[in-house]
Amino acid sequence: MSMDELVARKACTRDDARPEAVAKRHAAGGRTARENLADLVDEGSFVEYGALTVAAQEQRRDLAELMARTPADGIVAGTARVGGAACAVLAYDATVLAGTQGLRGHQKTDRLLHLVERLRVPVVFFAEGGGGRPGDTDVPVASALDVRTFALWARLSGVVPRIAVVAGRCFAGNAVIAGAADLIVATATANLGMAGPAMIAGGGLGTFAPEEIGPIDVQTRNGVVDVAVADEAEAVAVTKRLLGFFTGPVPPGPAADQAVLRGMVPERERTAYDVRPIVTTLADTGSVVLLRERFAPELVTALARIEGRTVGVIANHTRHAAGAITSDAADKGARFLQLCDAYGFPVVSLVDTPGMMVGPAAEQTALVRHTSRLLVAGARLRVPLIGVVLRRGYGLGAQAMLGGSTKEPVLTVAWPAAHLGPMGLEGAVRLGMRQELAAIEDPAERERTVRRLTEEYRERVEALNAARLFEIDDVIDPADTRTVIAATLSACPPAPPSTERFVDTW
Repeated sequence: MSMDELVARKACTRDDARPEAVAKRHAAGGRTARENLADLVDEGSFVEYGALTVAAQEQRRDLAELMARTPADGIVAGTARVGGAACAVLAYDATVLAGTQGLRGHQKTDRLLHLVERLRVPVVFFAEGGGGRPGDTDVPVASALDVRTFALWARLSGVVPRIAVVAGRCFAGNAVIAGAADLIVATATANLGMAGPAMIAGGGLGTFAPEEIGPIDVQTRNGVVDVAVADEAEAVAVTKRLLGFFTGPVPPGPAADQAVLRGMVPERERTAYDVRPIVTTLADTGSVVLLRERFAPELVTALARIEGRTVGVIANHTRHAAGAITSDAADKGARFLQLCDAYGFPVVSLVDTPGMMVGPAAEQTALVRHTSRLLVAGARLRVPLIGVVLRRGYGLGAQAMLGGSTKEPVLTVAWPAAHLGPMGLEGAVRLGMRQELAAIEDPAERERTVRRLTEEYRERVEALNAARLFEIDDVIDPADTRTVIAATLSACPPAPPSTERFVDTW
């Protein structure tokens, strides 16, 4: 092959060789795989693998046609740098056979995933596409169940950070690539599903348009998507931010005036408030990324930086279920703790909870198992955990937020107005004084007694008394919280080497 032939062959792989396909993509409001990668990676750093491959359909289609219409077999893959840090990047190309997974595409993916495992670099995978491709006929295939891509991708769980980006239709095998990732960023146009319309219809389950299958509204409310964004440009920007959390500390950033924390929590226990401004105030300005925000909103999970160091934050959100630990909240929190533990992120837990959710309806959600999962995940943390009781720290719910007890975190502190108890104060009075209350015949008098006893009990379980009995380590000025967290973390050695525990997909 002459140099001219090589140049011509390479030209076939570029977007400008297929103006009609690119124009169609742009007309639909999307970007091409190569445009997304160019936006993501540092300029000049991308080294592509398998650019010259074509679909394995040479027995049924002309080679010239395959070179023109199936460049790179529909997946652009290679190594690069993102923000100066090494990374592997892969992107199914929706303009090539609908981004389906072909024989040679799987071979390329497997090659990159083996390298990722060896080099221990993060991975970004643009997962849009229609699943397995049945039209590759160059190699005899019966079941195709010997494809190793999914096992190799899953095996990287807990080994290297993996971020999936989804725009448009992402079905079947492509959806598995997204679902097995550590974090999923998806656009407003995304549809994720374990099967596309053809497979659903083939199973006799009805006829559906692609847009009806796993739309973004569904996949954010049910917790599949970690971060929802408007479009691919925002998806790339958020992905860069997420990758930055995994690449080590940065110089300390500016922070908000910490004095405002003193007025952010209402004194009345039954007054709900938004805990997210507390998270953003404690963190370096502009560093917070909220995860699974619409799923189990009673528990906030976020990645952030405090004085340049990545931390994970969990926080009870009292505007939803009063901040109680529901089955969904426990699942959300447990999986997030696994993620932080796998990649060495200390955890800050902001506690304001009445305890575990209770009642017959809650038990129908398998509450016993799900809430216990949060306790198990917290107890298994290797990274430092810091607990801050903002207002209410009651019962098993508070213990679950603190890794099992107030003595499990490396530091457990409370704000001055906080109360800590074995259960909600009124419930404790009604249970502990049951016989005495039953002896009061007048219902109104009985309720007045409950209120009086509850107030008396409230004084006994104030944070200052918990600190006096050394049930917690200290009571602090809310304005000092960021400083205390940073100083505590600076005294903690790095987490021990990873034992390569996998991170649950859920």
